[in-house]
Amino acid sequence: MSVWLIVILCLCGAALILLGIAVVRALKMPARKALYQAPAADGPARAYAEKLSRMVTFDTVSVPDTNQREKFLPFHALLAWLFPTVHERLEKIEIDGNLLFCWKRKKTDRPLVLMSHQDVVPAEGEWIHPPFSGEIAEGKVWGRGASDTKCSLMALFQAAEELLQEGFEPENDVYLSASCTEEWAGDGCPKLVEALKSRGVRPFLVCDEGGGIITDPVGGIRGNFAMVGVFEKGKADVRLTARSEGGHASAPGKHTPAARLADFIWDFEHRSPFRRKMAPEVQALFEQLAPYAPFYMRLLFGNMWLFRPLLIRVLPMISAQAGAMLQTTIAFTMLSGSEAYNVLPQEATLGANLRFIPHEGMEKSLRKVRKAAARHRLEMEVFHAVDASRSVDINGEGFGLVKQVIGQTFQGLETCPYVMTGATDARNYEPIADHVVRFAPVIYGPEQMKGMHGINENIGIDCLPGAVDFYRNLITQNR
Repeated sequence: MSVWLIVILCLCGAALILLGIAVVRALKMPARKALYQAPAADGPARAYAEKLSRMVTFDTVSVPDTNQREKFLPFHALLAWLFPTVHERLEKIEIDGNLLFCWKRKKTDRPLVLMSHQDVVPAEGEWIHPPFSGEIAEGKVWGRGASDTKCSLMALFQAAEELLQEGFEPENDVYLSASCTEEWAGDGCPKLVEALKSRGVRPFLVCDEGGGIITDPVGGIRGNFAMVGVFEKGKADVRLTARSEGGHASAPGKHTPAARLADFIWDFEHRSPFRRKMAPEVQALFEQLAPYAPFYMRLLFGNMWLFRPLLIRVLPMISAQAGAMLQTTIAFTMLSGSEAYNVLPQEATLGANLRFIPHEGMEKSLRKVRKAAARHRLEMEVFHAVDASRSVDINGEGFGLVKQVIGQTFQGLETCPYVMTGATDARNYEPIADHVVRFAPVIYGPEQMKGMHGINENIGIDCLPGAVDFYRNLITQNR
């Protein structure tokens, strides 16, 4: 028997042993079911829904690079009417329509910031219920902002309102923060952060929207899970331009502007230069979901020591959302060229949106795009670039407090770290805050996820009491 055959047999034997160990571990892992469901809507649920409905009726669509303070003042008046005790007892700071309420206490070593935002995106298309009607129907509040994210804005104000009325006094300072420029990453939240910095405030914990109680978060895994965002990917918009002398389409040459842009797209679609890596937070997510998964997924997710390289390779093929947690992504979103079918363009442009993963970051990712652009003789311009945010320590005190409060509020709900592929105002607090998490304590099923920034946005009224209770418990447990 040759030496190579012996080596091959030994390697096969070792692989079978490792696979056997993984199978045994998966078989020993107790299978679990996600059982949490929101209780049936009761009196408080309907009362909260009425408040949220009133908030949705106000058109608070924000316009980029525009001071819309006057537009938001009527909405502020509604908040004062809905939550009178908050407005009577807490210090209110208003900066260009952005709001900060200060619940000052004697202890200032663990300030808590509860965040949401007032503004919404435009409401286009044909809706079942008019987008600013705030209609309550089929057990849901309908309209733009119902789920993104006036639901959490209502809940955090309502939590403070109730605790104030009950005479509760928190041990540490509490701040309620709500910008009116979040949807276009404007300067509203930075102005509120500057106001806190000027007072020497360094929050212990900031809790913004972003994650949530997500239904069926990964294909094959059923039920509701608390997905707590621990960091955000960075982002940038990029415009690539191909130029030529143009000409008649009857005699096209090689490497025309449109063809060069197509080749550039093909390169990224078929041999992406962005490196995949599974961050500890992503590994923790899949490991915590493992007991709730079918056996074949439990085998993979429960044995990261063996299957992590395989998962890094195949996850993007299975799920675009899971794949986006592993690498920088580029999405091609805009194209323009000649205005006539028979004319070669002198200039053709391509628009792309990048989302940066921390292990490569903004600068390294953009260098790779520039290198590819140069290879195809394209000019490149970058707009609105911001790097990935800092990650929350999933073993730290801040994440631990949020996990504890989730367990206290939603019995039986599993808490998992989650990578935000979108953007929130929360990143603005990172220079002054120790722990910044993204979690809106409402249930986002497939219907709610589809309606967010789409048509027929809604939120179930049965999950509103849990949202209020979450913020109440977070305030009372921050000792």
